[in-house]
Amino acid sequence: MLKFAANLSLLYTEVPFLDRYALAAQDGFKGVECLFPYDDEADAISRRLQDHGLQQVLINAPPGVAAAGEKGLACLPGRQAECLDGVKKAIDYALILGVPRIHVMAGIVPDQAAQAAAQDQYLDTLSKAATLLQGAGLDLMIEPINPVDMPGYFLSRQAQARDVLAQVNMDNLRIQMDLYHCQRTEGDVTRHIGQSLGAGLVGHMQIAGAPDRHEPDTGELNYSYIFRQLEAAGYDGWIGCEYRPARGTRDGLGWLQRYWAAGAATAQSA
Repeated sequence: MLKFAANLSLLYTEVPFLDRYALAAQDGFKGVECLFPYDDEADAISRRLQDHGLQQVLINAPPGVAAAGEKGLACLPGRQAECLDGVKKAIDYALILGVPRIHVMAGIVPDQAAQAAAQDQYLDTLSKAATLLQGAGLDLMIEPINPVDMPGYFLSRQAQARDVLAQVNMDNLRIQMDLYHCQRTEGDVTRHIGQSLGAGLVGHMQIAGAPDRHEPDTGELNYSYIFRQLEAAGYDGWIGCEYRPARGTRDGLGWLQRYWAAGAATAQSA
């Protein structure tokens, strides 16, 4: 069966962040992820993980000045040292929390004329970041993000991410493949899964319904079909539930309960 991780930055927002770990465990999740955990001490988060038998499977490195709307620094000339300092901070958290992978956001390019400089900067920064993470035994994730939700974001297409991996050529650099963003940007989701997963380029996946980013049993993506394709391909990584519940988190978990129930029934009849 596929492994699903609750994204605690978007789910269970009815309660304070640290209290979300207990709710995720109560609902049957074994893994959790979040965006930026840095408002809380790593030791406090680690205690929640241990108390509730959870694995933290993903965090993001700091994105820059969030209050100024920054969405990462990796492609921005003149910001490399700050970006790498953020990567080091993320590594410190990851080692305490037992996190195996860190997402480093690319950043928003100010104008089209800056694309070439941003590309050179991005490749160089990723190479340095991957080297830092490799020394700590961690993987570096890059995620194409759709230009509707995040206009000007440097990395938006799946083929672009595959090309970046080829150019940087580091064993611990992988694609964080968010199927919601893939659908919003270019569609053809299962073909992109086949191309990236088949080549061993995917280190983590995320899901949400499209186009509204609610539960995955809503919208235009057929996740029942997608899940069967992932099972057939032997995908054994985590799938982050990075969606905004349409009502409350628990009210919208029927899709996951049905998946688990079907898997249990299949195992029992085998």
